[in-house]
Amino acid sequence: QVQLVESGGGLVQAGGSLRLSCAASGRTFSSNAMGWFRQAPGKERELVAAISSGGSINYADSVKGRFTISRDNAKNTVYLQMNSLKPEDTAVYYCAARGVRWIGSTIPEYDYWGQGTQVTVSS
Repeated sequence: QVQLVESGGGLVQAGGSLRLSCAASGRTFSSNAMGWFRQAPGKERELVAAISSGGSINYADSVKGRFTISRDNAKNTVYLQMNSLKPEDTAVYYCAARGVRWIGSTIPEYDYWGQGTQVTVSS
């Protein structure tokens, strides 16, 4: 079992930055691929970024060049640095963990989920 707790969300103006953190506990964090998803009102949940246990990374096209995912296995934490934020980035952001090492791109591939943190970008 893995417990995930997100933090770092908030209200920011367009062009600003936020860093989300996801603290994991319960099993060997370094063996898990991790992902950040987001869900805007009235829209489906979508993958934002994912990182494998070995550090391979995948980003959604909409955030490439603006967001950076990273992990610190010593702290059991995964981060999402979000720069040049746009109003369309407004959503609830969720941290998720897979039970395997490799990146997944779809919701069913992830076994554990955090409670989500709200990110609001004002224009």
